[in-house]
Amino acid sequence: MEFRQLEYFAAVCKELHFTRAAENLCTTQSNLSQQIKFLENELGMPLFDRIGKRIALTEAGKILLEQSEIIFDRIDYIKGAITDLKRMEGGMLDIGILPGDGDLLFDTLLINFHRTYPKLSISVTETVDVYEQVVNGTRDLGVTIVPTNPDPRISIIPLFHEEFALAIHSDHPVAKSKAIPFEQLQQLKLVMFGPEHQISRVVHSSCKEKGITIDNSIVTSTLSTLLSLVEQGIGAAILPRLLLDYLKRDNISAVSLLNPTPSQDICIIYRTDKFMGKAAKIFIDELQSFIQSVEDLSNRSLG
Repeated sequence: MEFRQLEYFAAVCKELHFTRAAENLCTTQSNLSQQIKFLENELGMPLFDRIGKRIALTEAGKILLEQSEIIFDRIDYIKGAITDLKRMEGGMLDIGILPGDGDLLFDTLLINFHRTYPKLSISVTETVDVYEQVVNGTRDLGVTIVPTNPDPRISIIPLFHEEFALAIHSDHPVAKSKAIPFEQLQQLKLVMFGPEHQISRVVHSSCKEKGITIDNSIVTSTLSTLLSLVEQGIGAAILPRLLLDYLKRDNISAVSLLNPTPSQDICIIYRTDKFMGKAAKIFIDELQSFIQSVEDLSNRSLG
């Protein structure tokens, strides 16, 4: 059994069509059919049921496909490890983060990281599908909420517990309070992200818990617009306390929300069966150190 034969077999499985698979492999249909026949002869069982012009995997074919995917993953791991060993100082890293987290976690961090490790290439993408993209291999790392019932291939590194506070113009009467009960939000005009945003999901979950609705007549997709609306006194917003403490806007006060305090746990996720290069390991260490420094800053401001 040769690796090339497994590649041919996987190509046929993907297309379920010998002619299209042969075209994708840049080989002839006769050669492809011959390689599949070699495999079937070696295994002693047919891999495909041929029903007229249509084909389907047999039980033996399903077993071979499942194991072939494991082999392909290990080959990719080996190639990644060897490439990383050759370059050592270089490498590429693709990271998925939740919308809005870039303003807290990555703007300053990426600048400092690039200055320290200029040969490491990093791509950061904001998406609501962080977990799914790490699972399917689109992203090397993900910074997201702690998943429930995670895929067994996913490793989770806790990063921080994120509490949300009310961001409100400093001249507003509520700004004089250190904390207000969550249901008092009903008396305020709020500006918020869209319903697909993770922060909005957390807020709406807390509203459902309390059995209340809130006035969010202005919806935006960008943090800069949200902060501008708060600074102009158009409305208040619910944002991460760490973010508000880190940004330190003069005209914005952060007021704690109680009973409940909307919150979520943020973590780093990655696939344990994929090679983790030096770039990823360094970045995880740098991100953890950066978060610790932001938390220390927030604690000092509260003290």
